[in-house]
Amino acid sequence: MSEQLGRPPCFFVDARPASWGMLLVANHEAAEQISRVTKQFPWSVPKSPSVQDIIHVIGYKSLLTQEVRRTRAVYEVDADMLQGSDWKQLRKMFNPGFAPNHLITMLPAILGKLPPFLQLMDKYATTGEVFSLSKPIINLTFDIIGAVVMDTDADAQHEKDEDRSQLIRLFDELSQTYTGQGTNIPWYFRPRLEYKRITIARQIDGIIKPIVRQKHAELKRSSTKGRTVLDLSLQGIDDLTEDYVSQACDQIKTFLFAGHDTTAILLSWTFYELSRSPRVLKTVRDELDDLFGPDPDPESVVAKLLAPGGEELVGRMPYISAVIKEVLRLRPPAGSARMAPKGSGLMMRMPNGEDACIDNMIIYLCGHLIQRDRNVYGDTADDFVPERWLGDSDTSERTNDDDDDSKHKKKIAPGAWRPFERGPRNCIGQELANIEARVIIAAIARRYDFTKVGLGELDLSEKGEPVLNEKGQYKVKSEVYQVRHRSAGLIRSEGRVLTLCRPSK
Repeated sequence: MSEQLGRPPCFFVDARPASWGMLLVANHEAAEQISRVTKQFPWSVPKSPSVQDIIHVIGYKSLLTQEVRRTRAVYEVDADMLQGSDWKQLRKMFNPGFAPNHLITMLPAILGKLPPFLQLMDKYATTGEVFSLSKPIINLTFDIIGAVVMDTDADAQHEKDEDRSQLIRLFDELSQTYTGQGTNIPWYFRPRLEYKRITIARQIDGIIKPIVRQKHAELKRSSTKGRTVLDLSLQGIDDLTEDYVSQACDQIKTFLFAGHDTTAILLSWTFYELSRSPRVLKTVRDELDDLFGPDPDPESVVAKLLAPGGEELVGRMPYISAVIKEVLRLRPPAGSARMAPKGSGLMMRMPNGEDACIDNMIIYLCGHLIQRDRNVYGDTADDFVPERWLGDSDTSERTNDDDDDSKHKKKIAPGAWRPFERGPRNCIGQELANIEARVIIAAIARRYDFTKVGLGELDLSEKGEPVLNEKGQYKVKSEVYQVRHRSAGLIRSEGRVLTLCRPSK
């Protein structure tokens, strides 16, 4: 749509009366007007009531739904709650558990979830079996978020469904009700589906709420403070009311939902981009060699990360961080939908200087379009170029002029990169996602070669060898893109042996 309209900074999609009209924002300067703090909206423009479509996954008291109410079968932004006091209090309560300095202390818990994933990858590498990479990564990230948030083993990485915990099985069952055709139409058109979601959501609550009560009781009995996100949120709570239990339960569901799927998407795309970008893959492996030594065995990497001072290694991966940043630029897992109530008179100034009133419509800050803006990223806007993020404050782009000895760098506006969104409502778990991605890449990027099959597979020469294109990537038979179903991509894993990995140094 954007291409056909000539890449405008914003454009309106009219879905009325089936839904609200939607303003798609494709320009970072326009997006900043929505995500920033203003006198009218002290915590930026509130979330869109469309987030209520997943209310049974995240709960009615989730951070994401604090300013939205459901009345007369219609979702509305609650004008009385726009000052954001409830949202602010919730965010303040859970911020300590996601603080960077605290999360790095959770590194042993994160790394402790790697062995089942590595065993499964070794199995696939040995058999040469074709498999979906997204599923085991989703299971891994679910185990990690469960450990970090509430010190619970979700047992998500068992191959047999009956061996997995009830929590993960219920989450999977609930998630499946949101995939496929017709699952996102209004609930009153599909009452049976709505009832199923309500039933499963109550079962999930029945598992999480006792954990909240148990954690609170343990904290009151113990003189030591807990370390999980839930533990920290319960500090200072003397009387645990049912309202607080419900509130904590809904935040946990929100973190479990948002904290596993998006990170899994990031990692799946990362290994795909590495599989078709030999120069980038080599640079990643060279950085890991310098940091961890030439042994690609994941156990060796994990041992170094767990050794005294190992947490410092997580912050010493500039190129891998650039790769992650570039993957998130090209393949953002989500955008952000906002809405100002009717009559609030929210105005947006367009890049041409014109002002437009945009209240009472969904305002979709579309990361996919914003982060491919050619006015910002130039001719390489659609290309995988991690090097653009190396240098000054991690927000610089190298010039394409190789003859320029000064290596002039063109600054990229901070607002032009927003996969975790910006402003006070940015993603609370972004640092956890970064730590997870870095250590998982460090553990397996040298251990395995991944080969895509099906859509997006390499276009081999007559000799059966990959062919580089003019951009330094292997040619592929077709482009791939994100879809709603989890089972979209298949990846074959090929084992790497150290003696075959590269010449000894």
